[in-house]
Amino acid sequence: MDTASSAAPGTTPTPTARHRRKVATAAALASAVEWYDYFVFGIAAALVLGHAFFPSGSQVAGVLAAFATFAVGFLARPIGGVIAGQLGDKRGRKPMLVLALTLMGLATTGIGLLPTYDTIGIAAPILLVTLRIVQGIAVGAQWGGAMLMATEYAPEGKRGLYGSLVQLGVPIGVVTANTVFLVAGAVVGDEAFATWGWRLPFFVGILVLILAWYIHTRVEETPEFRAAERQLAAAEKEAGDRRSPLRSILRHHLGTVLLAGGSFAVNTATFYILITGVLDYATRELAMQRTAVLTVSLLVSLTQLALIPAAAALSDRVGRLRIYTLGAVGLLVWAIPMFLLIDTASLVWLAVGTFITSCFLSIMYGPQAALFAELFSAEMRYTGASLGYQISAVLGGGLAPFLMVLLLEASGTSMAVSGYIMLLSVVALGSIAVLAKRARRAAAEEAPAAAVPATPPRPAE
Repeated sequence: MDTASSAAPGTTPTPTARHRRKVATAAALASAVEWYDYFVFGIAAALVLGHAFFPSGSQVAGVLAAFATFAVGFLARPIGGVIAGQLGDKRGRKPMLVLALTLMGLATTGIGLLPTYDTIGIAAPILLVTLRIVQGIAVGAQWGGAMLMATEYAPEGKRGLYGSLVQLGVPIGVVTANTVFLVAGAVVGDEAFATWGWRLPFFVGILVLILAWYIHTRVEETPEFRAAERQLAAAEKEAGDRRSPLRSILRHHLGTVLLAGGSFAVNTATFYILITGVLDYATRELAMQRTAVLTVSLLVSLTQLALIPAAAALSDRVGRLRIYTLGAVGLLVWAIPMFLLIDTASLVWLAVGTFITSCFLSIMYGPQAALFAELFSAEMRYTGASLGYQISAVLGGGLAPFLMVLLLEASGTSMAVSGYIMLLSVVALGSIAVLAKRARRAAAEEAPAAAVPATPPRPAE
């Protein structure tokens, strides 16, 4: 075992550097494969699922139906966050992460095996929606577990950097999903891809089950949870009842959860507009080549592998909220220029527009895991952080591609989508301002207390 063994009874041994790295790597891999499975659905929804599972006389109607199914997964994410948060704050981070990975692996593989509407009729879209709900529950449960495994093992002063390793799962998942779709399309050809080739990327989901087994057998619970678990067990024994992290969050910290969700909704919305909405818009409305647009998305996502940890490391030095605010301001300012560039239907300007947007997304996403973890104490952190993140996913990411198609159809201009991003940016900046004010007030309250000498303990009777 890698953890130190010389700790006194009743204390939590200090993890070695090697063990910290092993846990951080496992958490990052868990995030990457989970997001790969989740994003594969989004890409397929933009390209083929509308025709295969929701046949209609209108191409737009088929795309809307596929994107609605995509959004269902986001509506299910808070359910996964609540269930895993409750159990994760009581039983541990690791068991919930393993469960989430197992659910995701089974659901994604099931989608790859699912018969289409032409084969089994109305049962096909019903089963597709059901499996998408399972995917949503799984990813809602996964993020909190992976994030806390990384941040609660982080050494002093590096929580942002360690948390960003889990955040890297998003660009890794996007890159991998796009790559697999590109390879599948190139190998089997357009006609075969539309009939059966699109299934191949979903079968990669079986690898998630292997990773779940590895984490279950080789990774230990976090030191912070073990320390909190002992303290809470003693308190519960004295009180004679079981605690409820969800009840504590809803009673005393609901405002913090909503502010966290409001601060991040613009990030999730813009991200899914880029990887899913723009893919549909560029290929269907602007008549750009599918392979070329996927390649641009892949290359842009690769740049996030450097930008996300850089932003997180900087937040360890200058503060989370400062870096976070910079990203939100950037999205507000760049929302209109981004679509002006995309509307040129030039591959080069598409790359420029989405790359700059991706930079601002990375600036926010890098420190987000550590920021959300630090908003809540260890005994309710899984529940609180997960709820905040999944609320932002529902408000932003889940509906974004669907709303983008509706806005484009209703207005006839992409500037309506820019307005949607700008509105969410204003909400984010307002939420960040309130969080910053609370942080300053808490720091001011702690300062006088720290200056007063601690009261010496009374002698034992």
